Amino acid sequence: MYSYISGKLVEKNPTYVVVDVNGVGYFIHVSLTTYSELGDEEFVKLFTHLIVKEDAHNLFGFKTEKERTLFVHLISVSGVGANTARLILSSLTPEEVYSAIVNEQAKILQSVKGIGGKTAQRLVLDLKDKLQKEDFAVTGRSISQIAIREEALAGLVVLGFNKNTVSKALDKLLDAKGELSVEELIKGALKIL
Repeated sequence: MYSYISGKLVEKNPTYVVVDVNGVGYFIHVSLTTYSELGDEEFVKLFTHLIVKEDAHNLFGFKTEKERTLFVHLISVSGVGANTARLILSSLTPEEVYSAIVNEQAKILQSVKGIGGKTAQRLVLDLKDKLQKEDFAVTGRSISQIAIREEALAGLVVLGFNKNTVSKALDKLLDAKGELSVEELIKGALKIL
């Protein structure tokens, strides 16, 4: 029903935002990925998906069309509701979810709280072909590079750095230099931070 909503960001929380569009405040559920990508923007554009239930109309918003598309695919799988899909996209980046499904890495999906072995396998079986056909453009990072990035991220967070700031620094390094070891990533990030 709504393709996107563009307006002034009035309220921002890790699970929802309120966007003012010409005097109407839209309550929009978001993932942590979208929350962190919004940063300090005053005016935002969120790609949306409306879920109508018997007792509620819930609007979900995403910073990128890629994340919204992945959300729609996730909720199409039996046993995966909107909140579970949002939890998956909050725990893993869209690239990590895509890569885990296409490369049949159910264990990565199981690392998300509340996702058991059967659900992870169902996600892989139901979505692998759909995602491959859709030419889901990702950063091209391999599963090993994603694991290395996550290890470097965890190490820097333990040292006391902000997770969102570290995540952006690591992405910048990987985009500029390609494949790096954990040590190289941490050293490079420390120079940026």
